[in-house]
Amino acid sequence: MLPKSFRKALCFAGVFTMVIGSLSGCGGKEEAAGGSTASVEEAAEEVTFPLADNYKFSIMTRVASDSEQDFSKKALVQRMEEATNVTAEYKAIPEEQFDDKYKLALSKSDMPDVVTKMYIKPYDILGYAKKGVFIPLEDYIETNMPNLKKVLDARPEVRASITAADGHIYTLPFVNEWSTNSKENINVIGAIPYINVAWLDQLGLSMPTTTDELKTVLEAFAKDIKVENGTVVPMSFRINQVNQDPGISLGAFGCGDNMDHYMVTNDKKVYYTLAQEDARKGLEWLHDLYAEGLVDPEIFSQDGATYSAKVASGRVGLFYDWAIGLAGDYTDQYEALPPLAGPDGTVNVPRQNYYSFDMGVTAVTSACERPSVVCAYLDQYFEPSLSIQNCYGTYDDPNYTNVFTKEGDMLKWTEEGAADGKIRNDQNLYDCFAILSDYYGVYVDRMLDSDALRLEMVSTIYSPSITSDFNYPAAFMEQQDITRISEIETDLKKYAEQVKAEIVKDGITDEAWKEYLDKLNQMGLEELITLKQKGFDLFYELTNYEKAGQSAEASEN
Repeated sequence: MLPKSFRKALCFAGVFTMVIGSLSGCGGKEEAAGGSTASVEEAAEEVTFPLADNYKFSIMTRVASDSEQDFSKKALVQRMEEATNVTAEYKAIPEEQFDDKYKLALSKSDMPDVVTKMYIKPYDILGYAKKGVFIPLEDYIETNMPNLKKVLDARPEVRASITAADGHIYTLPFVNEWSTNSKENINVIGAIPYINVAWLDQLGLSMPTTTDELKTVLEAFAKDIKVENGTVVPMSFRINQVNQDPGISLGAFGCGDNMDHYMVTNDKKVYYTLAQEDARKGLEWLHDLYAEGLVDPEIFSQDGATYSAKVASGRVGLFYDWAIGLAGDYTDQYEALPPLAGPDGTVNVPRQNYYSFDMGVTAVTSACERPSVVCAYLDQYFEPSLSIQNCYGTYDDPNYTNVFTKEGDMLKWTEEGAADGKIRNDQNLYDCFAILSDYYGVYVDRMLDSDALRLEMVSTIYSPSITSDFNYPAAFMEQQDITRISEIETDLKKYAEQVKAEIVKDGITDEAWKEYLDKLNQMGLEELITLKQKGFDLFYELTNYEKAGQSAEASEN
């Protein structure tokens, strides 16, 4: 028997009885990439959950090595089948094989009905749509997906980001929102610098507040700290690597850097960080530290495993990562290094262009015979309580350690569920969901502990020093613009990041810097920024995106 609370959630979603309206955006037949003609639902049909006759659809997803590999064993999948009489036949592909396997599957005539956890960008989305592989979903969202529609109405920036320039929506997002003020969101910055305060205490040093003071501290670490398990590494990171690059510290010299190198001024002008003079100054500061032996010589080459093991050995004075837990058994010795003032007194924390959602997660393909039923099924996971369970895991599952208990309508974290990612991965699906910041304390007792810790750290230590009102949004531009951006960006970004690393290693002369800027312009930097500005302006127009961090607040009022 289906648990009462689960039945109640489905009832809230309003899909037990549904009349499917006109699906003008999705009718007809589409020619799939593999050359087959797949039928897409043409006529309206009445859908009542549970269906009188079982309906099956195939769904391809990625799975981590520490997760239950057989999704049919997951309680969420079993409960949904009991409630809807719809069988979701999951084909779970190992993480390291998924990108190749799903692309191959979408090129064949027997492609799956749904592909999820793709995390693809507009260029690829439009490519599959043009080939007739992905079907438009906006009419299904309007008619069959009341839970998702409610989220999109509340968060117009999400709707704008998943809507192509042709007016169609080809993919379903996930939304994971920790705050409606993006300056205080956990992903407004990437890597955080963590400094060994145990070493500061041992040497009688204060927390550094300027770039000059940090250099003095690193010199003291190199000279006076002794460890038993190797050589002291005063400062380490992985240059140009997501969440392990030191771009945040370059903000002491001006704009700083982020991982795609696009930033926006407070008068809404897009620019490229690695073409800015103040970014050069920050990189030359890192070069000075490197030349004095204060920076790990392996910053250019070490892989993630090597870096992690080094930090966890307790012999690194300052490291950069998303979470302090990289330090392992030495975590208690580290604290977040607050924003530093540069030589002229500048204090600035550069924003990352991260969002509380991903636009290209789930697509329904032209192989799907009854997309109205499939979309209504997927919509259940956009209901608040089921969104939380889809993301993290569930309750009352006899086969696994439970992530939650449930008291009334409130999910409450178990100690094991909050602490162990494997427990969550055994139960969750992590495909279609939307968790808004106002769900906490209403549908679930609290935020995941690690997220809450980072949110507090970001909002109290770093957010006050963010000087930019905007990040670059997830703008969905016209296909020719997306194609041209991709053409320019592929080589230009690789070259810019190569020079970035070379400056840290060898420094750069005025003449070499000018030659570098000239080459960026020859590679199309000016055109690239023009196109990115066009995308920003369009997004601003569609959403009245007055300030990043205020758009969601405005939509709630």
